[in-house]
Amino acid sequence: MYYTYILQSQKNGKYYIGHTADIAKRLESHNRGSNYSTKPGRPWKLIYNEEFNDKKSAMKREKIIKSYKGGNSFKSLLNNL
Repeated sequence: MYYTYILQSQKNGKYYIGHTADIAKRLESHNRGSNYSTKPGRPWKLIYNEEFNDKKSAMKREKIIKSYKGGNSFKSLLNNL
């Protein structure tokens, strides 16, 4: 299984959107500071995820969510949590 996920920084409130095959391992990696783009926002909290059968679908969904990040569609997605 593959996942598209949204993290929220507990430090500054910003969001990060990504995809992975192992959410727990990926979250740990973000919180360890292994990722340049998320290191300043540590710690991160998983606030949303969707499950897919294949990597291509997860990547496609990640791209869709990123395309409306900060807009009304993104806010609507977060409000439905």
